[in-house]
Amino acid sequence: MVDLSSQDLSRLTAVELRDALASGELSAREAASHFLSAIETRNRQLGAFVAVTAEQAVTDAKAADKLHAKLIREGRPEKLPLLHGMPIAFKDLTDVAGVPTTHGSAALEHKPAPEDGALAAALKDQGVISLGKTQVPEFGLTAYSENRVAPPSRNPHSLARSSGGSSGGSAAAVAAGLVPFAPGTDGGGSIRIPAGACGLVGLKPGRGLVPSGASAGDAAKLVVAGPLARTAADAALLMDALVPQHQAPDGGYLANVGRAPEPLRIGVSLDSPWAGVYPFEVEPEAMDALERGAELLEKTGHSLTEAEIRYDNRYPEAFTTAWTAGVGSARIAPQREALLTPLTRTFRRRAQQRSAVKVNEALGFLRQFEHDTVTQYSEWDVILMPTLAQTPRPIGWFTGGGHSGEPWPSEWAGDADEDYKRQCEYAPWSSMVNVCGLPAISIPVHTTAAGLPMGIQVIGRMGSELLLLQLAAALETP
Repeated sequence: MVDLSSQDLSRLTAVELRDALASGELSAREAASHFLSAIETRNRQLGAFVAVTAEQAVTDAKAADKLHAKLIREGRPEKLPLLHGMPIAFKDLTDVAGVPTTHGSAALEHKPAPEDGALAAALKDQGVISLGKTQVPEFGLTAYSENRVAPPSRNPHSLARSSGGSSGGSAAAVAAGLVPFAPGTDGGGSIRIPAGACGLVGLKPGRGLVPSGASAGDAAKLVVAGPLARTAADAALLMDALVPQHQAPDGGYLANVGRAPEPLRIGVSLDSPWAGVYPFEVEPEAMDALERGAELLEKTGHSLTEAEIRYDNRYPEAFTTAWTAGVGSARIAPQREALLTPLTRTFRRRAQQRSAVKVNEALGFLRQFEHDTVTQYSEWDVILMPTLAQTPRPIGWFTGGGHSGEPWPSEWAGDADEDYKRQCEYAPWSSMVNVCGLPAISIPVHTTAAGLPMGIQVIGRMGSELLLLQLAAALETP
């Protein structure tokens, strides 16, 4: 029996909380009130939430409790939604009815969304209670969650550092216990980067598995929704809510997550498609994480060998073209363009000047890159590398915006290309997974001497989401 005294709710796993809500040991209103109180206490420091919808959350929780009482009275508890009464938050790129979607941009008018977007609608159907919207970078473009709309999202393990991006606010909220788990979306690393920075399990499912995660205007089909959680089992529970039953493994993800996978052939690689344009150094802390992850994997019976992966040096330009194409078509009033961040403004201008032929050429190249890379990866069951090449970066480190951390030379402040270069050096192993459409997971395995989490990334074959969650479960320390 878990202790359900109010001070302990944030320490429950999502699975424990779900079970307590389903059994009636805990009411949805009690759960919502606890987590709303935690947000009120900590968010001013953390910057994880940009909007808290407390009144609507309490209303929705009361309705959930009425449904629970009705189904119990009728002897139909099995009809409860999978995530009945579970508090959750949506990143501020996802429409939630009645709440403005800022997209992290001061250049947009922030009007309430008329209806739920696909991701919010799908999870509300599963019974979740939305507590609000979490911080993102402008239009989800960057590996850090800082914008001109609200304070930056900070890392719960070190408030002077970033929680990553673009699902940075959601990751900070989960890591700080402000919500039990959260959905993220990932178009170039946006789940795995903040998971790595905040010490979470972050799963990017393969292309097409989560229908509600698709993004309009994503011609390269990069974006997918997936879980950010403190444990593999919690991530598996959220996957059971996100993935249509006919596409899920027999019995579901949670029922199978604790089963040990068969011995795997694991290829270890530090190769990156960004290295030719942005040569990067892997910090010792990232190598420590890789070595720790390799050691744990070998102890659980898997064989590791070096994997030399060759990437086409045309990748950076093609990916950047595809990644930034959507920002060129965003509807922004000319008089509000000046409110965009320097990076968005620069890449928007370049996207508008780029011909449709160039965009199509980039998309064609990425499809060939996908084929070539997946062919190379197929020599192994999974590919292993650090999640990030560097420790979580200080707030303002990418932008030269004058926050804490290492200052830029004044002539670099607001330099979009230096900003982008730093991001690619920080997370050089993320975006190619989206291009390939493969599943990948970030698993926390190491803590630095300064108390910062570091993780490993494991890239699987198409359809291996359960396997990746099983690996994460096997590496969790008791």
